[in-house]
Amino acid sequence: MSLSKRVRIYTAEDVAEHRTASSCWVTRNGKVYDVSAFLPDHPGGDDLILNHAGKDVGEIMKDSSEHDHSDSAYDMLDEYAIGRVGSGEVSVSDDWVATDDFHPDDTNTVEDFEKNQFLDLRKPLLQQILNANWSKSYYLQQVHQPRHLSESARMFGPDYLEVFSKTTWYVIPVVWLPIAANLFFRSLFQFAGPLPAFTANPVLPLSSLDSVPTDAWVKTLSCFFLGNIIWTILEYTLHRFLFHVDYYLPDHPICLTLHFTLHGIHHYLPMDRLRLVMPPALFAALSLPFTRLAHVLFPPAVANGIIAGSYTFYVLYDCMHYALHHSRLPAYMKEMKKYHLAHHYKNFELGFGVTSKIWDYVFNTILPV
Repeated sequence: MSLSKRVRIYTAEDVAEHRTASSCWVTRNGKVYDVSAFLPDHPGGDDLILNHAGKDVGEIMKDSSEHDHSDSAYDMLDEYAIGRVGSGEVSVSDDWVATDDFHPDDTNTVEDFEKNQFLDLRKPLLQQILNANWSKSYYLQQVHQPRHLSESARMFGPDYLEVFSKTTWYVIPVVWLPIAANLFFRSLFQFAGPLPAFTANPVLPLSSLDSVPTDAWVKTLSCFFLGNIIWTILEYTLHRFLFHVDYYLPDHPICLTLHFTLHGIHHYLPMDRLRLVMPPALFAALSLPFTRLAHVLFPPAVANGIIAGSYTFYVLYDCMHYALHHSRLPAYMKEMKKYHLAHHYKNFELGFGVTSKIWDYVFNTILPV
């Protein structure tokens, strides 16, 4: 079987996992071969192949002192070709150091695609992933090697879909702060006395705000600050266990596409100004289970106060995330910028905190910078 342009691309780690008689892969001249079915028919015995399972056999096949191979043997080997080994470049490294004026050069899109055979940045990205010919391992290797463009890459073909994939940073406070404020005052009035359900009467009695008792303010503010703390935990856990669910990610184009949509594109194009904050529709979908859970666990007044605090800190998180990638910052945020960029350019398996390192310290995922 000859290799075509659409053969599957594997990493050396993929090949190394297949070292048994039931699944025996080898490589030669950049091609990957599944020789499991050939083992019983190998003239020299299956042990000779199994000794090199998961490895490259180019040199050993040329070594006449080990086993002499004819041209027909190489032709036969080609019948077992299943793909090739990807040789993509690696830019993320442990010796990367962030500078205050960090700004990477733009990627040459033509050279990048020819060299890595990953994503063609000149074309819509999601359709390419759905039609992917790479293994999960190769996808993860490449998606964590940052590329940089002067303009946003295109996610979708049709314009009516593409518009929903880009979000300017100031959309986040404009959309979510009024919602957080409404929930805060709803919690306040609910602590002060009965309040009609939102579906029955969404209008708040703001004219009676000066008559709200002090204890209602204390209770609402307590719930609000608890929501702040809860958000920092969610920020860490969602980043680490949902957005970086790499190990458990099924090796299927649909799963890779979902991973890319949620967070992969941010690691692939980390300086894209229009994809540094979460589109409101996506955040609404992700937050819905948590807001429902809050109302299951707590009375409405408590739940609304907690959600208001969480939403407020979410706005702080997303705006800060944008600033860490693109703005000149005060001292604390400069430190957090270096820390977050190190997550992209040094080690994406550590350093999940964006607004704070506290949970990285707690869960031992701190990233030395």
